[in-house]
Amino acid sequence: MKVVAEPGVPQVVIVREFNAPRELLFRAYTEPELVKRWLGPAGLELVVNQLDPRHGGRWRWTHYDQDGKGYVFHGLYHGEPTPERIVQTYEFDQAPGTVYLNLITFDEADGVTTLTQNTVFFAVEDRDLYVAGGMERGIRASMQQLEDLVTELAEEAH
Repeated sequence: MKVVAEPGVPQVVIVREFNAPRELLFRAYTEPELVKRWLGPAGLELVVNQLDPRHGGRWRWTHYDQDGKGYVFHGLYHGEPTPERIVQTYEFDQAPGTVYLNLITFDEADGVTTLTQNTVFFAVEDRDLYVAGGMERGIRASMQQLEDLVTELAEEAH
């Protein structure tokens, strides 16, 4: 996995390859029961409160720590999500008004799908807080869990 956060640029780009078709990755991003299985760091429980993957649809989920404290994230879909791309906003309830824009693409070739997540921030300071908050550790854990999930789904399909 490659994580790029250039100094002074309000953007984070994540690139990772998966040995699975893009349709499985798209399902993992858009079906609540699948999202719960891969998104977030280990040790947190994820509850998908809302997931409406269509233009203007909302998503909302809550991560609960071991003490039961909830961390809520939410946003909107922009454009119709497809197995090729998802565009969505992203906001953390503990930082209202700090909104990110995510463009997630799934490029498939020879059974390998390259996932690219391009996150754009309004300000470098917002990006720096995101990076300083340990986002890379959480993303690496999520991407490994996503790999495990799509591998399992691919095996079930055969």
